[in-house]
Amino acid sequence: MSVEPSFTLDILMAALRAAAEPTRLRLLALCAEGELTVSELTQILGQSQPRVSRHLKLLCEAGLLERVPEGTWAFYRVGDRLAGAPLVRALATLLPASDATLARDAERLVAVKRARADAAERYFRDNAAHWSAIRSLHIDEAQVEATVLKLLGDATPIDDLLDIGTGTGRLLEILSPRVKRGLGVDMSRDMLSIARSNLERAGIKHCQVRQADMYALPLDSGSVDAAVIHQVLHFADEPQKVIQEAARVLKPHGRLVIVDFAPHDLEDLRARHAHRRLGFADAELRHWCAAAGLDLDPVTALPGQPLTVHVWRAVKRGNAIQNSQQKSAAE
Repeated sequence: MSVEPSFTLDILMAALRAAAEPTRLRLLALCAEGELTVSELTQILGQSQPRVSRHLKLLCEAGLLERVPEGTWAFYRVGDRLAGAPLVRALATLLPASDATLARDAERLVAVKRARADAAERYFRDNAAHWSAIRSLHIDEAQVEATVLKLLGDATPIDDLLDIGTGTGRLLEILSPRVKRGLGVDMSRDMLSIARSNLERAGIKHCQVRQADMYALPLDSGSVDAAVIHQVLHFADEPQKVIQEAARVLKPHGRLVIVDFAPHDLEDLRARHAHRRLGFADAELRHWCAAAGLDLDPVTALPGQPLTVHVWRAVKRGNAIQNSQQKSAAE
């Protein structure tokens, strides 16, 4: 196992001491599977929130976890820029899968993730009929669509386009004159039903939709020329993995356009609209794209009331070595 050059022997010893406690090892194992909030970790471990928070504080101080505050929530994760990240991942592989406590934690983690997915599915099902109006609550959607068209290249034809989290298929309709083949994927059957009706009504036969998981796209690597992720990442448990998967299916020099909110503090969007994240900082998107083998252009900001929408365009690197590194990062 290799560690970062800045991870000195003294720091390593301090990190090992911090990890050498049953509850903290359980926390590391859980956070190695994805970012989690204090309330979710408390639910999984069956311990009080103050106790869990104390353990998390020690793990953060030791450089094994990072705390990402966002509104009234805070996410804990094994950030890949942490010096202690390789140690956490190594420890996670050494933990005995047969241990009853760890097995119970894993089952509860699955239940927490399932509850999140169920809540999101209920939200999409209940709001499918007026989804386009919801997307336009905070900024004129026509302005967003015009920006997406511009970043994809106004006059550049696209052979194969992928719309990840297509919703009602609106972007497929807008982009259909520019593409030879378009595919929209979504997990919500209700959304897909509306998208199919919309495409059929518009007479668009060269674009289709299908049910698929954005974390495991049913497409070959390097098979699409362009992809769009429009107002989807803030619903995702692991947005960086959505970007990795989108990068995987892009051809070399393929374009990815991401639309989402800038960081904000509208907590009610979590309760009313099932948002997992309250927007994304440009630096965060830039880091995720670089790790996925994508070069990110400067962000385009579209101020709205009260939210600002950010639109990013990334281009997949064409160098064979870089593409190999991207594949390894995604696996």
